Amino acid sequence: MTKRPSLIIPAVVLGIVLIVIALIYWIEPAKSLPSFFPGHQAGSSHRHTKHGIAAFLLGLACFVFAWFQTGGGSRRVPA
Repeated sequence: MTKRPSLIIPAVVLGIVLIVIALIYWIEPAKSLPSFFPGHQAGSSHRHTKHGIAAFLLGLACFVFAWFQTGGGSRRVPA
């Protein structure tokens, strides 16, 4: 895997943003979501749990990506 240290900070920031979005989906009903969020429905009290789970998992994936980018170089085991 090619290391790209310049992608670590954007991946962490995107991970934080996605986890905050997941929390918004879990806490707010569909009528209270910002209008630019997928799932916004005026007058609906439904909560979009699946949207929140998807955003949370994508946020975790961004953290894992950043973690792998910070890892050490590959080590060869002598034969």
